[in-house]
Amino acid sequence: MSTGQLIGVSIGHPRPIPGHQAKTGIFKEPVAGPVVITAQGIPDDAILDRRHHGGLDQAIYVYFQDDYEFWAGELGYAPAPGHFGENLTISGADSATICIGDHFAIGEVLLEVTYHRTPCMTFAAKMGDPRWVKRFHRALRPGAYCRVLAPGPVEAGMAVDILPYGGERISVAELMSYDVVKDIPLDFLRRAVTTPIREKTRFKYETRLSSLF
Repeated sequence: MSTGQLIGVSIGHPRPIPGHQAKTGIFKEPVAGPVVITAQGIPDDAILDRRHHGGLDQAIYVYFQDDYEFWAGELGYAPAPGHFGENLTISGADSATICIGDHFAIGEVLLEVTYHRTPCMTFAAKMGDPRWVKRFHRALRPGAYCRVLAPGPVEAGMAVDILPYGGERISVAELMSYDVVKDIPLDFLRRAVTTPIREKTRFKYETRLSSLF
């Protein structure tokens, strides 16, 4: 177990991206004081694209301060909490070491890592960079989606206990690296389905494995 800190808690409200008609909840701002996390995430946080975001397996999006330090050098400025559309910004961890099944314990709240963030055109538009999807993907610093195992209140400044998963260690960075691989190695698929990966991906991997027999 290691310990980090909850640097920021951020929520978004529906707003358009300049030059686009559709509204998005990706613009998230830090909030002061306690915020309640439920099984579905943060009640006041806008999730407009339910096909790709939200749900029990992606209730909370976490980004890591250590990864933001990398982006500060790339972007020429230090991103503030919520800049990448995350709900929680945590220090003491990064995308290269956080694995599927790892837990974040924050007071009463217990989160379980289920998947990585996949960049989209909404993210690119928010960043004002048409190359952002490829750029973000190349960096392999996606942050982590989590399911909520125990709900409760959180606020910036709280300690975060980072509890490693005891089974197969598949980092969110490694998982992201297979986004652009047509034929994912079977050994990786077999490892992945032993973890508490999000159900959508588990079904995809198990279907692929079952088709071989």
